[in-house]
Amino acid sequence: MPRAKGGFKTRQRRKKVLEQAKGYYSAKSRLFRIATEAVDKALQYAYRDRKVKKREFRSLWIIRINAAVRAAGLTYSQFITGAKKAKIALNRKALADMAYSDPKAFSELAESVKKKLAA
Repeated sequence: MPRAKGGFKTRQRRKKVLEQAKGYYSAKSRLFRIATEAVDKALQYAYRDRKVKKREFRSLWIIRINAAVRAAGLTYSQFITGAKKAKIALNRKALADMAYSDPKAFSELAESVKKKLAA
């Protein structure tokens, strides 16, 4: 069996990894073995943080809704309960955007929820 040297496929594979490591500090962008470890770790972080990003945005939306609702004299949990009773079909993302960009409309929405809770 002939000896396999570092030919086309090996060079192609290494080049791909080093291309992904472009911009990394020091040996992480230059040496294949160290670059491989850095790229693998970076891809793990990217996979994990795509999930974390969703959690963080949901948390941000809840914080924004809570702040806007407290100005109307309700708590977040009361508001969500009332919104379900009032059959308001807006998700947290839409509610948070409304609270941030159109506070007047959101306060009207909060008042309608308040009336529904009182009834």
